[in-house]
Amino acid sequence: MRVSVLYFIGILVAIAILAVVVAWFLIPSGPKAEHILGVFRGPAEYGSLTIEYPLDGTLFPPDICAPTFLWKDDDNRCDGWLVSVEFEGGARRINAFVEQPRWTPEPPDWEAMKKGSVQKGARVTIIGFNRKPPREILSASQISINTSTEPVGAPIFYREVNLPFVNAVKDPSLIRWRFGSISSWRQPPIVLEGMPVCGNCHSFSRSADTLAMDVDYANSKGSYVITRVAEHMTLVAGDVITWDDYRKEDGEQTFGLLSQISPDGRFVVSTVKDKSVFVPQPDLAFSQLFFPLKGILCVYDREKRTFHALAGADDPNYVQSNPTWSPDGEYIVFARTIAYDLNDTKGQGKVLLTREECREFTEEGKPFKFDLYRVPFNGGNGGKAEPIEGASNNGMSNYFAKYSPDGKWIVFCRAENYMLLQPDSELYIIPADGGAARRLRANTNRMNSWHSFSPNGKWLVFSSKAHSPYTQLFLTHIDEQGESTPAIVLSHFTGSDRAANIPEFVNAEASAIQKIREEFLDDYSYVRAGNEFFKAGDTDNAIEEYNNALQLNPTNATAHRQLGFLFYNAKNMYKEGMEHYRKAMESDPNDPRIHHDLGMALLHQRQFDLAAAHLQVALRGMPQGLDKQYNLLSMRRSLGEAMLGKGDFEQAELNLSEAVRIDPDNAKAHYLLAGALAQRWKLEQALTHYNKAVSIDPQIDTSAILHDQFAMNYAKMGRFREAVVSAEKALNFALMAQDRLLAQEIGRKLEIYKRSAGPLLKK
Repeated sequence: MRVSVLYFIGILVAIAILAVVVAWFLIPSGPKAEHILGVFRGPAEYGSLTIEYPLDGTLFPPDICAPTFLWKDDDNRCDGWLVSVEFEGGARRINAFVEQPRWTPEPPDWEAMKKGSVQKGARVTIIGFNRKPPREILSASQISINTSTEPVGAPIFYREVNLPFVNAVKDPSLIRWRFGSISSWRQPPIVLEGMPVCGNCHSFSRSADTLAMDVDYANSKGSYVITRVAEHMTLVAGDVITWDDYRKEDGEQTFGLLSQISPDGRFVVSTVKDKSVFVPQPDLAFSQLFFPLKGILCVYDREKRTFHALAGADDPNYVQSNPTWSPDGEYIVFARTIAYDLNDTKGQGKVLLTREECREFTEEGKPFKFDLYRVPFNGGNGGKAEPIEGASNNGMSNYFAKYSPDGKWIVFCRAENYMLLQPDSELYIIPADGGAARRLRANTNRMNSWHSFSPNGKWLVFSSKAHSPYTQLFLTHIDEQGESTPAIVLSHFTGSDRAANIPEFVNAEASAIQKIREEFLDDYSYVRAGNEFFKAGDTDNAIEEYNNALQLNPTNATAHRQLGFLFYNAKNMYKEGMEHYRKAMESDPNDPRIHHDLGMALLHQRQFDLAAAHLQVALRGMPQGLDKQYNLLSMRRSLGEAMLGKGDFEQAELNLSEAVRIDPDNAKAHYLLAGALAQRWKLEQALTHYNKAVSIDPQIDTSAILHDQFAMNYAKMGRFREAVVSAEKALNFALMAQDRLLAQEIGRKLEIYKRSAGPLLKK
């Protein structure tokens, strides 16, 4: 009897399953979750579907808005998917049908998912099928997700930059800052935009009552603004310091790299006396190569308004950069390596080196690796710096250290080389006192950097390019053992056309900062923009920006100088160019660059006396040159040419000999020196340099005067046969130049040489 009952029950169950199958495969109605789940045999029975986001084991904070689930289905017969979320403990199952391989839970469903996954997690199953009869399950996959009991509890302040980065440099007003909470379904509001100067690294004090930020104010790359945090903030000139004020008497420009305010808000530490590789790259995602080659750490005391080097991190034989504070302010961790090529004069006086000046890095891939060191702050007096175990001497480049708020951990970046924007950059964690480094599970497959701990120390935000060349922000949980969870992308924090970087958790409410405006707009803002267009070869936009500067300040010497150069050299509008040079000289008669550019224009006009006077002032003001435009070779060669033109052949020889020494393969310098030597009747030396010039550049030989001087040299020595040859060449060049008077003079000399040569010419 008992067997019969069990048999009967089995028959009923089979009939029920058959009814579900018939309904699913044959009834021409829309799909129903219970039908699909009723015949579903588990994900292992199907293939071809991969859940790409979130990853299995992802832990979400309780205060985050819903993510978008993404998957890839290789079975092209699928035209619909069922997403089913199952909870342990009997909570209501959540089902959703979608026609695209993505799903964002509705707010009520997401709240239920978070609530139901706190203790034992939730199982998310995605099933692919075709909707038209005969219906069939084609693919499936499954992950588990959990929700933490520990909230993030703080908003994020971050920067959005348009790419490639060189565009942001040309027009910094396009850079903007956002501030908001991860709980908002909307993109965090823009709190700062339209700033005419470039803003960069920012940091907040521990209590979030002070904001500090790098800005390029008043034509100084070393400017830094420190201001009180409020709902409505104004960045004003009175809140700006400049790192150039540290040992200003040295005459070195300072960038003030990667500055950080102390937890108590009293001190700021930065890299000064720096020099860096700064090269635009063609790759949209990694559109710049930027890392320091030299620099020391400097501390600014806001109470005493003083600058001083930090002992233990002030050795000029090393690069000391990228500082960060311990939570108690007792230590500073920084990146260090041996400074590069300090005795080389290339880039002299410049903070940023060009591609040509650092070709060994940009083209040859020369290694350059940093180690992390720790130095006691000791009230600003510093101490002995020690390498940090696990983040030094490991054959890699280690940088961007960040302490956890409890001072227990340090999370840092590790890459093969360099510092900023490295595709292979990954996040590692070590005990704060040093130890074995562990790679965070949260690392994505493409650049992980710019990280910040939440005030409660439970969550880490960082930047990555895993999904797009436009950097996105990601989040991971850090537990008591320093273990991290799979990364959560904050997709609603960034747009599709901006890179999000420098994220920082702020120990405040999301409404604490609503608007930041600046009062930095000045003529130098437009000059900087003009300079970027100038470097890019965009003459028209450069002229427009320099004219904008003159609208605000008609006496801006730099704007007049650059306009003079562009009108004279790029536009061939000589009158306009000379007028701007005149105004530049009136505004700043001591600027050697103005003297150089004006001297070059006067040299072009063959006003040799005036040209020589201005070029001499330029050389005295820039004895080693400044950059590619104002280099020592050009100044010596141009001054020599001016001296040659004015008839001061001794000074011409002196300057042109120096030009040849600087660059032995410069054809023009050799050719001009040959002319100076010929004028001083030094025929054999002149011929040596003439032959060298022509061997380098055969097209350079066009001077009737030079060959006329050669002819006179030969005649003086009684070598009339050679005098005739040189005079004929001189006559030919004079005729080609349509210089009738010179041709007539050379012709008369040629007849004399021929008569003197007499029978020698017949041989």
